[in-house]
Formats: sequence, C-alpha cells, structure tokens
Amino acid sequence: MVDSQYYLPNEIGVSALDCSVAFHLLSPQEKMYAHYLSRAAWYGGLAVLLQTSPESADIFVLLQRIFRKQTPAQLEQVATAAGLSSEEYQVHCVFGCLWCCLDIPFHPHTNANMCKDIHYAIYRMKIMFLGFDIQAFLVYAAGLYANMGNYKSFGDTKFIPNLPKDKLKAVVKASQAFQDQPTEMEALWDSCSCLLYSLEDRKKQLGLGDKGISTYFSGNCCLEDAELAQKFLDSKKLSAYNTRLFKRDNGGKTCYEVRLASAVQKDCAVEGECESCCGSFNFEDKEFIVKRGDYAPLMEKVSYYLQQAQAYAANENQRKMLDEYTRSFTFGSVEAHKEGSRYWIKDKGPIVESYIGFIESYRDPFGSRGEFEGFVAVVNKAMSERFTKLVSSAEVLLPELPWPREFEKDTFLKPDFTSLDVLTFAGSGIPAGINIPNYDDIRQSEGFKNVSLGNVLAVAYATKKEKLTFLEEEDKDLFIKWKGPSFEVQVGLHELLGHGSGKLFVQDDKGNFNFDQSKVTNPETGELVSSWYRSSETWDSKFSTIASSYEECRAECVGLYLCLNKQVLSIFGHEGQDAEDVVYINWLSMVRAGLLGLEFYTPESKSWRQAHMQARFVILRVLLEAGEGLVGLEEVTGQDSKPDARITLDRSKIHTVGKNAIHKFLCKLQVLKATADVEGGRALYDGYSTVSDSGAHNFLRLRETVLLRKEARKMFVQANTRVNGDSVELVEYEGSVAGLIHSFTERFQDEVEQLEADLLELSKRDASCWC
Repeated sequence: MVDSQYYLPNEIGVSALDCSVAFHLLSPQEKMYAHYLSRAAWYGGLAVLLQTSPESADIFVLLQRIFRKQTPAQLEQVATAAGLSSEEYQVHCVFGCLWCCLDIPFHPHTNANMCKDIHYAIYRMKIMFLGFDIQAFLVYAAGLYANMGNYKSFGDTKFIPNLPKDKLKAVVKASQAFQDQPTEMEALWDSCSCLLYSLEDRKKQLGLGDKGISTYFSGNCCLEDAELAQKFLDSKKLSAYNTRLFKRDNGGKTCYEVRLASAVQKDCAVEGECESCCGSFNFEDKEFIVKRGDYAPLMEKVSYYLQQAQAYAANENQRKMLDEYTRSFTFGSVEAHKEGSRYWIKDKGPIVESYIGFIESYRDPFGSRGEFEGFVAVVNKAMSERFTKLVSSAEVLLPELPWPREFEKDTFLKPDFTSLDVLTFAGSGIPAGINIPNYDDIRQSEGFKNVSLGNVLAVAYATKKEKLTFLEEEDKDLFIKWKGPSFEVQVGLHELLGHGSGKLFVQDDKGNFNFDQSKVTNPETGELVSSWYRSSETWDSKFSTIASSYEECRAECVGLYLCLNKQVLSIFGHEGQDAEDVVYINWLSMVRAGLLGLEFYTPESKSWRQAHMQARFVILRVLLEAGEGLVGLEEVTGQDSKPDARITLDRSKIHTVGKNAIHKFLCKLQVLKATADVEGGRALYDGYSTVSDSGAHNFLRLRETVLLRKEARKMFVQANTRVNGDSVELVEYEGSVAGLIHSFTERFQDEVEQLEADLLELSKRDASCWC
C-alpha cells in the first residue's frame, strides 16, 4: 500500500482567488497592462515544469491534450467505459460473501426480488468506485497544475495518482485525445507513465545526487560539483539564479556546462549586448562552458509579452523596468534583471504591481538557483494603510531588535509595503507575503519592496475546528478567531523587519569595508569581527544549502519578537485583551507549526524538504530548550485510539521566558549571518534542526504521528484575462478541481500545438542527463 504522503487526498481543499472587485476598478490601460504581464508570467511559469522533474513537462502536455478535448464531467463517461471489470469482480465477491454470511441460498430464480436489490446495490457500488477513481485522477491533474510539476511545491515530496496505473492508462486510452491521435498519445504515455508512478527511494523527493531528484543539476552531479561550480561563477561574477549545471565527460576530462536561461541561443555577443559572458574557461583544472538558450522558446514568449505590456505602462520607471526585464530574458543576463529591479523599487505605489524572474532558491538543493515565478496583482488600498503605518514606524522599531547598532543597515530605506489582491501568480506555489528583490547588494544599499497577498491570506489559512490538530480543546476557538489577524501581523513583521533588517559586512574589490573593522566587535565573543563577505560573495553563495531556511528562521524570530510591541499591535488595530490574544495565538501557531514541520523531514537522508517548516521546527526547539514550562509537548492517545500529540504554551511566560529565548537566539542568527561565519552558522542551525529519537522528546516518533494526522495543503484556482476588442475581460472559474483544470486548459491557447511541441522537445533534449 502506498504511503499517503505520496498522493493527494480526494477531499483536498480547493479555493478560488477572488480578485474581481479589484480588477473591475482598473482603468482600460491598467487592465491591458495587467493582461500582458500575466501572459508573460504564465508562459515563463512553464519553465518550472522543466526545473522540477524529468517527467513533469510530458505529464503536463498529456493532461492538457486530454482536457482540451473533454471536460472533467465528460471524462466520467470515459471512466465508465474504462475500468468496470475489476470493480464488478470485487463487488460480486463482496456480495457473494454477504450471501454466505446471511446463510441465504444464492438462487437467482427463487430469490428474484432480493437479486434485483443486490444487483442494484452492485451497480451503485460500481458507480461509487468509479467516482473515486475519476476524482483521484482529477485531483492528480489539478495537483500537477497547481504545483507546476509532480512534486509538492511545499515540501518537495513526489505525489502520484491515487488510482492504479492500469486504470489511468485505460482512461487515457479511452479519451477523445487518444482516439484522435493514438500514435502520439501512446508515445506520450510511454514517455512518462513509468516515472509518473515511480516511488524509488531517490525519486520520492527533490534533492541532489543520491538524496533525490533535481533538474537544476544533471544526475551525475553531487555536492562537491555544486560547490566547485559556485566558486567558478563567483570568479566570473556570474549569478547562479538563472542557471542549471550539467556535468559531462569530454575526452576523459570532466567538463561542466553552465546553461543560462535566455531566448537567444547564440553564445557570441549579439545586437543590444556589449559583450557575451559565454565561452569555454579553465577553472581548477576543470573545463567550464557557459552557454545560453535554456528554456529558449518560453523565454521568447516572456520577452514578447513584456514588450506588449510596455505600451500600457503607467510611467517611465515601468517602461525602463520592462525594457531591462526583456533584455534579461532575451540574453540571459541577471545584471539586466537587477537593473530592472532597481526601476521596480523606484516605481512607488503602482496600482498594478508585478515582479517576474528566477527569484526564490528554495528548491535548488544547493540553494543558489532561482525558480521562475511571476505575479501580477492589484493594490488593496484599505488593507495597505496598515502596512504603510508599519513602514513609517520601522525606524523606531528596528533599534528594538537584539543586535548592536553596528549590525544594522546604516540607513533604513523605506520600502513600499502594500496589500495586494493576486490576479496572477505563476510558479510552483503562492506565498502569503514577499520581500524582494533577493539581490543582497540592492537590498543592502538601494532598498526593496514588501507585499502581503490579501486574497491569499483570506482563504489559505481558514481552518475548521474539527481539523485542528495537536491543540488543547480550550485553545481551538481562540485559535480559529485570531489565526488570521495574528498571521497578518506576523507576515508584516516577517517581510518588512525580518527580511528587511540586518547588515552584511562586506569588503569590496578595492579593499574598502562597509564597517570599521578596527572597532566593531562580535557581541557573542567580545572580540573584533574577523570574517566578512568578499565582493563576489553573497548570502546564498556562502551559506548555500542552509541559506533559505536560516533566513526564514531569522525573519520568523523577528516577527515573534516584535509582535510583543504594543505599538505594532496598535498599528494593526489590536488593543487590550484582543492584542494579548493575538500575541498568544501568534506564538502558539508558531510552536504548533514547528511540530507540523516534521512532515517535511526525511529520516532516510536526514534532510529537510521545506525551508519555512524547518525554520519553525528550529524555533520550537529553541522555545522547548528555554524551559520553565513555557512550551509543553507530550505524546497522547487520541479519541480514535491512535497516536496523537498535544502542544501547549504558557501565555503568562511569553513576555519573559519566551522573549528572552528569542532575544538570545535571534542575536546569534544575525551576528553569524552578518560576519559570513558559515562554520558557526551551520553548527548552530544544523544542531537545532536535528530530528532524533533521543532526548526529552522523541521527534522521530512524533513525526509518524504528524504524518498520521496531516491535512493536505489547499490548492488555488486563478482567473484568466482575455482581450476582447479594445477591452480586457476577466474569466473566473469555480473553486474546485474541475475549475482549476478548466483554468489551465484555457490559459495556453496561443499556438498551443507549437507550445506543447516546444515543451516536449525541451524535455527530450535533456532526458539522458537525469539518469
């Protein structure tokens, strides 16, 4: 029997992201701008299929061809013709046993009425079994669309269809798409069906080398290869964000191909480019070849739609931003993307907000390469007022953080902080908030933006009482009441003053320091700071595999620490007892999330698969270590007689024991980050990330309990936009798996056959690299 963590349950939650009110308030020009940006985001988002697994693109095309020809409802009829025999056998066996148990002679002619009832019951059970099968298929299809691949975007675990392979094959063969193109569909099924269902150990999760699957690296790459490639990229002052690495043998000598994402496939300098970064280089006795053209057809589409959007830009900053983005995706230039990001930061308070590119490095097992994402959203002015007040208070709140002044940025560059209703979010998943750009040099000296995704928050974390796990009964009503408001506070602090705070000590190319190395002391040791970043080094390149989770942990700790501030709570409209309840639920939610995080730990490889959940587990460990009864965690037996757990928080000790524990830990995190102390940072973070069966709590056994009682993460249905004459229409869909599938089949209708051919060719080209 397949472990339930490897399939999506039929009852998985699906919600539509409502942006209709915000969209209809836009001017015709703004709607056109949003439309073309959305097209660019969606086409670029298809690159995630190729960034996720060898088979994802083929599965996507298979599903698209099936659902373009038939709706989910029509496929139910196909299912009826595809697999009745096994259910019929199973049900007849069941009822044969029933006759025996009832000791009723099975004589159809003498028991005609009873037989009639039995046959009707058999028919109803057939339909029930078929309904389960078709629903499982639809849930799998919706899951692949929502995650842009067959690995969960939150947790990086593979998911397979929750129905037998032969039944899925029968549905595929009975589909209209197969009837119309049997040879092509057979070949497509054959290309992905084995990998689609494979749960070999290495294929159960994303990872590097023998720890999992990654298409950021060829299958023969290991950690040492990733480290060497990073050194090479640093030596050439090239960012890894838009690259993939392929290792080959070239006449007995190891050769690495660094492939840049770009529409242009020529490696020489082309029109509009001063010089090319491409070529062959010798580095540490290894050959490195830098080439362009990864995802070329998709990057061409992205560039085209960005150019279309330029005609509807509201100001010069937007036009220059889009021009630089186009140059980035055309030539594979991260420097151009950085320049576009500078214009994006300068574009204060736009009505239509967007960002696009190779952004977050969570799913690169080495932590340096960015997954493609693009979002387009409309500002919610009422909700944004709170975040604007928080920004205004930032310079007062920053000194409250527990590190010395020298470890904070010289100047706080006030960013935009807006609440947005998402129109489009293309990528593997949708976050609740974002702090971007991720370029350290820009964030440190030029600024950043924060966004909170309001319509995501409104539906993502709605919880029913009966589904709340691991809490005391008396906490559940309070949790449901204050989870949303407390999370809004946490997201605001996490993004603005978490990711937006803290200095990195850097020595530039000319030997100049951005701190006084003769005076600044390390508060943890009392000695002068003795380590820092060199000009070509970044936070991601130095801390690599732990960088993402470590930084999320630091930002989460800032949120916990500053939510204790009454001024912060007042900004969000919370006073008196309500404010205290918000604090309590925010901290309780964090320690509960730390326990839930165990779902995303893989004991076999002793690795974490999700940065945020690892961070929350680390915080749970810190608060448990604080002692004095602050946090309680015990294993119990549930009402269903199965293993369960209870986590408690003494609210009277949050402002004392809890605050002191976070104060000390947060200071350590920032000091180690600021000083580029990789060895110290790893020792600290890996220590708290350890999951074992020894000590006061058996976390390995608790992990089994968490898996037993886990709830699947919601999927979101997003609207499409469509140009009709001189206007843009918003096309909405119901919040269901059928609605999600329908939205995707209507999303890619431009030259659809060529698009699918391009995806299949891109997938086929590198197929031999993943073995």
